[in-house]
Amino acid sequence: MKICWFNNDLLGVVEGNRVYDVSAVLAALPTPRYPNRSGDWVIAHLDLLRERIEQVLPSATSYAVDSVAFLSPVANPGKIIGVPVNYQKHVEEAAADVATFTGRETGSVLEQGLFLKAGSSLIGSHQAVTISMPERLTHHEIELGLIIGKTAKNVSKEDALSYVAGYSIALDMTVRGAEDRSLRKSLDTYSVLGPWLVTADEIADPQHLDLRLQVNGQDRQVANTSEMILYIAEQIEWASRFYTLEPGDIIMTGTCEGVGPVVDGDVMRAEIESIGVMEVRVVNEAK
Repeated sequence: MKICWFNNDLLGVVEGNRVYDVSAVLAALPTPRYPNRSGDWVIAHLDLLRERIEQVLPSATSYAVDSVAFLSPVANPGKIIGVPVNYQKHVEEAAADVATFTGRETGSVLEQGLFLKAGSSLIGSHQAVTISMPERLTHHEIELGLIIGKTAKNVSKEDALSYVAGYSIALDMTVRGAEDRSLRKSLDTYSVLGPWLVTADEIADPQHLDLRLQVNGQDRQVANTSEMILYIAEQIEWASRFYTLEPGDIIMTGTCEGVGPVVDGDVMRAEIESIGVMEVRVVNEAK
């Protein structure tokens, strides 16, 4: 099932070239009590909602996919976790251009460790990436985004994929400089997720998916998730050693070679096999 948020916070299901408004099923959610420490409420109760969705879908109002504005398919993530230098060819391109990537980009993925991105940086595919520091390079990084579906702590890699609710296309936008990643990757709009969440049962093997990112119609990044250094299940195992993973937490699983700059007016087209395609505009904040 492809689940999305669209327009003015409507919950949708995408089938073919139509988006069905299934917001009525939100009434089935239990009322959260304050303080709510259970992560994103929709993701936490996704199994319940999917049952209700099947009931209302035949009579739901629908819209053409190209007529709606997609928001992030996760409305309220507790954490956005980044996995650095997780494709060998990206490791090599970073090592070959220290002036751009800085010395912080050296060392293996396990040596560099995970990093966190601010939840306030998260947008959907129809909300433009806004460059607020035009005097610096802003780079695109296409990644497979995975969404945690249930609480996970110290899980094994053998069990790890059972904790995944679904997958999305992610853009880990980055402003270059000497500061820590968590600052440079947490600017407003610098985390893009979309256009929807594909539930895990529809992705036969997330470790063998083609990725492609184009800027203004020109290929920049082309790879396959099989080229990861640290596989998805290993990432979940590793992350759950340090953090309690909660429903709605997002792991951006690393980017491949071909990282490059974007500027005002560019259009990024990101595609991942079995998930879909999203186009994201780039604008300057001053406009």
